[in-house]
Amino acid sequence: MTSAGELQHKGSGQVMALKTDSWTQVSCPCCHIDQVEPLVLIQLAPKVKPATKKWIISRIEAPETDGGAQLLAHPGEDSNGDVILVAAPRCTLLRITEDLGLCKPYQDGSMAAFSYHDRSSFKNVDDMQTFLTAAERQYVVKYELDSLNVEKDQHIPGMPLSKGLLLARESIFQKLKKMGVVLSVFPLHAQRSLDDLAKSWYSKKQLWGQPLDSINAYFGGTVAFYFSFLDFYTWALVLPAFLGLVLTFVPGGGPVGRAEEEQKEEDEGPSVRGLMVQAVFSMLWSTVVMELWKRRSSALSYHWGTLHLTERFAEPRPGYHGTMGYSPITGRLEPLFPEWKRKLRIGLVSVPVVGLFLGMVVLGIAGFYSGEAFVQDLHANHDSMLTAGLLYVPSLVHILCVNVLGTVYSKVALLLTEWENHREESAFQNHHTAKALLFTFFNYFAILFHIAFFKQDLPLLRKRLSSLLIVTQLINQCTEVLVPLLVDRFFSGSDKKLHKDDPEVDHVRAQTSLPPFPGLFSEYIELLVQYGYLSLFSCVYPLTAIFLLINNVTEIRTDAFKICRLFQKPFSAPVASMGVWQAAFEILGFVSVVSNCWLLLLSPRVKQFCQEGGFSSRNALLFAILIEHILILIKMILSIVIPDEPDWIRKKRDEIELHSLQALSQQKL
Repeated sequence: MTSAGELQHKGSGQVMALKTDSWTQVSCPCCHIDQVEPLVLIQLAPKVKPATKKWIISRIEAPETDGGAQLLAHPGEDSNGDVILVAAPRCTLLRITEDLGLCKPYQDGSMAAFSYHDRSSFKNVDDMQTFLTAAERQYVVKYELDSLNVEKDQHIPGMPLSKGLLLARESIFQKLKKMGVVLSVFPLHAQRSLDDLAKSWYSKKQLWGQPLDSINAYFGGTVAFYFSFLDFYTWALVLPAFLGLVLTFVPGGGPVGRAEEEQKEEDEGPSVRGLMVQAVFSMLWSTVVMELWKRRSSALSYHWGTLHLTERFAEPRPGYHGTMGYSPITGRLEPLFPEWKRKLRIGLVSVPVVGLFLGMVVLGIAGFYSGEAFVQDLHANHDSMLTAGLLYVPSLVHILCVNVLGTVYSKVALLLTEWENHREESAFQNHHTAKALLFTFFNYFAILFHIAFFKQDLPLLRKRLSSLLIVTQLINQCTEVLVPLLVDRFFSGSDKKLHKDDPEVDHVRAQTSLPPFPGLFSEYIELLVQYGYLSLFSCVYPLTAIFLLINNVTEIRTDAFKICRLFQKPFSAPVASMGVWQAAFEILGFVSVVSNCWLLLLSPRVKQFCQEGGFSSRNALLFAILIEHILILIKMILSIVIPDEPDWIRKKRDEIELHSLQALSQQKL
């Protein structure tokens, strides 16, 4: 790629820099530097012609006034090479920092929304490695590359006339990816920084604690918020796990200490008192946990400078396409796609396809019941150890089918959402997440609700939950870590081609062999499902929290290892929270009220308790409805009493807004 003598390391040796001799130059006096930090790698197809590569570089380095990205580009080995390294000059980094609305430390120590006009008043503004995190610098490059387009129709040099036409305002990199010219665009790992982060993150022996600031600095806010929530949620599981142990094993709370004949009953769950305590605790716990998380989330967003992210009419997302025309909102020439056509695609294609997958879930449930009935009859007729083991086979097979169907659906949902052609990234994410949440809730919880409320078979529900908690977690750990690790070890290890004379350059080249990071979508789905198991059904199986706690302690380390070693580094946009996932967890919390109240009402022990107390079925039903409404009211009161933001965060937000208004007034003067 370049000679080893051109590589230098700044400061502690954690930032790889290339001399500027082979880099394009930006015509900006403030951006003159002796060393350039490679931030992003563009992987081109092997047979891309030099003319095409030169044209791509020219668009990357062209000034913003000429429609370029105003970035720095390095051609790799030469004009015939299949990679382009991209960096960002100081002026571009600062300009996009203001566009994104990031907050940075002011000279007096307070956080303020960055203003390019007032840039000299901010700390460390002359040192980009200190002023911006590595993830922020790399996202700036992605932001600029995604916004690259041409003002008028143009033919891409080196491409056939039939394929190389680029329409006005069409995304350049989206077009190049469709044509197969650009294979991938990903941020580069800084090997020494990554090694230091790994040592303090997953290589240490302690079970608790994560270097969240370092994670945010290296991987960005999206990744940092996920791991922060995973850490917070794992700590929160300690209390329900302890309660589950008490209710299960302490005499009077669970099966231990009851009469021998009562232990042989089909319903070997906690006592009536234990069921009520577990149900009420789960409902209140879910509310308090999410309210406290929102407070922690706001504190993290302030600390990481994303409390005041800019809300503006965004550019069309890179995958958006349509007939070129002038936008009635912005007045700019851009792709236009009729809203009626998008709704037609959703109504006539997306909805039926989602319905088809939901129907497959129903068929899976019917198959599970048929298999359950068959093995029960077989066991009743033969009553052997073999047939006793077969009783768990229908659950295991159905769990495998649920996971496979979920994996297939996740890919189909993404393709459907892309085909719907949403203009804004936020709309795309909302529709994609909505599809995923609907199917996930139905796929993972429909069988449990059917067992609980239609079959009213709580022993079967308890057996099903235990199978889910054990088998699903084993499957997730194997598919998420073991399989990629084996592939990395025996087939596509990124360190196998390193040369002793040029290790740093080869580390850059080796990253092209790693698979792209699949994102955190499946990780959030996994957390949401286990959160549902705990909040919706733990009253019938108090040991749920124990299994989840054990899983999450290992999940933190395995997820950390996976993102550090097994995939290309992902881009991470600045975010102020978990986004739509936070709302999903809160919705499950409200559903848990209904679920737990009805599970209590259906419990044979509670039914017997009501009969012995002289309660009729009608009065018991009315009492359950009353308790349900009271608990919902308590949840609403708790959500109001516990503010989403601490008082000091609200004050800081007001200070940031006031400072922004003052800076804008001075800029106009």
